[in-house]
Amino acid sequence: MILESLLAVLEKNSLITAFAFVGILVWLSYEISTRLTGGHIHGSAIAIALGLVLAYVGGRLTGGQQGLADFSLFAGVGILGGAMFRDFAIVATAFGAELEALKKAGLVGAASVVIGVVLSFVVGAIVAVAFGYSDAVSISTIGAGAATYIVGPVTGTALGADSGVIALSVAAGLTKSVLVMIGTPFIAPHIGLNNPHAALIYGGLMGTTSGVAGGLAATDPKLVPYGAMTATFYTGVGCLLAPSVLFLMVRSIV
Repeated sequence: MILESLLAVLEKNSLITAFAFVGILVWLSYEISTRLTGGHIHGSAIAIALGLVLAYVGGRLTGGQQGLADFSLFAGVGILGGAMFRDFAIVATAFGAELEALKKAGLVGAASVVIGVVLSFVVGAIVAVAFGYSDAVSISTIGAGAATYIVGPVTGTALGADSGVIALSVAAGLTKSVLVMIGTPFIAPHIGLNNPHAALIYGGLMGTTSGVAGGLAATDPKLVPYGAMTATFYTGVGCLLAPSVLFLMVRSIV
């Protein structure tokens, strides 16, 4: 009886339940990051991976299309993970960035952001074509996902991409984030990644904030703020270029 009453309250307040559930998931992910990986894999990447797994399991068990949100208990997750909250988070992040800080990185730092976005987009687009995608919307969405797992969904939503393609873009961004986290400490000695200026450029080229932050933390914690700074601008530039200029370029080619 008590359990039924509790479930009824949680279902009635689905959005609050979603916040609590995501909070517990994030806490658990950071515990896994600290205790099992020694911080080499950032907690945010683990949280996203767990979220994708839960979404798949939820969809399979219910036969639905909304993943975990197909369970009435977790209906609020669909709202919390929807476009409104996602775009709000992106805008909030952009307001926290300081333009003066990017200016200090100089022309090379600014150029690295644009080069990083375009290069990642092109690689992702090539992979999309290699796997059989031929329409400009899908190619652009997956290409944007190769930039970051935030740019992918933003681009896909703006262009009207299929939900499956948007999910692939998130997976592409997550894969890149994990690879950057793990690979940064190994390649750092070979590319001179041992000073703030190099970290600024590296963050601009790689772009995935969680990946760069985790990788630099494992390399040298003092470099994290510099790499994360340009990586943050990378996300904003990607959200601007991918659904507009880059998409038009892909459409003209395809």
